Amino acid sequence: MDIKLINIGFGNIVSASRVIAIVSPESAPIKRIISDARERGQLIDATYGRRTRAVIVIDSGHIILSAIQPETVAHRFLAHKEISNEV
Repeated sequence: MDIKLINIGFGNIVSASRVIAIVSPESAPIKRIISDARERGQLIDATYGRRTRAVIVIDSGHIILSAIQPETVAHRFLAHKEISNEV
């Protein structure tokens, strides 16, 4: 089994196989998901004090905050997947 990792900014890396969704933090439901994860102790803040631009939901129920755009994270995810398919 090959583990594929995606850079989510500032040297932070997430396992690509565990990612369920990459979303923008602007809507009220996403803000609610973030606050619920914070209360449950399942919030991982990888923004280094910067503004949250992407929210990554993983299969364990953890929520990861990233300071890079959702499109950038998704592009890295898809680029990594295409490279894996070629091998």
